[in-house]
Amino acid sequence: MLSEKPRADSGGIRLETLLDATHPLVKLTQRIDWEPFVQPFGKLYSEEGRPGVPIRVMVGLHCLKSLYNESDESVVAKRVENPYWQYFCGCETFQYELPCHPTSLVKWRQRVGAEGMEQLLKGVLTTALSVHALQPEKIQQVIADTTVQAKAIAFPTDARLYHKARRQVIRLAKQAGLKLRQTYERASQRALYWQARYTAAQQFKRAARQTRKLQVFLGRVIRDVQRKAPQPSEPLQHGLALAQRIYSQQRHDSPKLYSVHAPEVECIAKGKLHQKYEFGCKVAFTSTSQDNWIVGVHAHHDNPYDGATLLPALKQVEALTCVKPIEALVD
Repeated sequence: MLSEKPRADSGGIRLETLLDATHPLVKLTQRIDWEPFVQPFGKLYSEEGRPGVPIRVMVGLHCLKSLYNESDESVVAKRVENPYWQYFCGCETFQYELPCHPTSLVKWRQRVGAEGMEQLLKGVLTTALSVHALQPEKIQQVIADTTVQAKAIAFPTDARLYHKARRQVIRLAKQAGLKLRQTYERASQRALYWQARYTAAQQFKRAARQTRKLQVFLGRVIRDVQRKAPQPSEPLQHGLALAQRIYSQQRHDSPKLYSVHAPEVECIAKGKLHQKYEFGCKVAFTSTSQDNWIVGVHAHHDNPYDGATLLPALKQVEALTCVKPIEALVD
């Protein structure tokens, strides 16, 4: 019995007959209009190849992820255990298998982009207005503020950036079938180790010497790849461009590259004593002043002044809710 393969469903017993009709998720499922999500997101699916995960499932998982503050891994795993979550995602019978791999949620968000996630927020606000959980007059007075959405990157020292850029170029070169003269893997690892040790011991001249070594190793690898691949493939060309940018950037250059795997990261001054800088993207949040409903979220690149983010935030609230804010409270 332990080795028996799990069944795909519960044998035809409908979830509607098993669940409590007064449960909040059951009521919310019946109140949400799911059709507006099918038209815009359906264009992103291809008729060829392996069938994709249904739109209703992906939209439901993202709503549950935000509602219960879950991660991609936990929301997929808990959906198998919770019949109410399965009913919210559109299942008619109880399912014993995972709806998708957790990485599918990341790929789906990248596919729909910022416009798709804004469409999800609009669907939530439309449902809240239709069931009178959010009154239109409450949206006329909002609170607008900006914060930094921090990225999960290591603190960007020059030595670590040289080391990571060299490893990425070597990985892409091997994928392209290039045989490099030398990879400097052991020498670079040793130089990075001693650079950290010298910095911790406040021997900054010795640490700077190891940093220059790492920069030299990166430059040699870049030139070797450029000689052997005069017309590189698109991934290799992109990797070379990032590596060349890291190799040549100086201390006071702007904008600088702070991460190899996340080149969109920006350095934003936090203005606090314990943490002077944060690395990520500036985000503007707009909420109602009384009920704390989030009625707008907008990412601003190139680190604009906070006052310049107010007008786009108010326009987004009006576009999502069809209600124009009259008064905005800011710090």
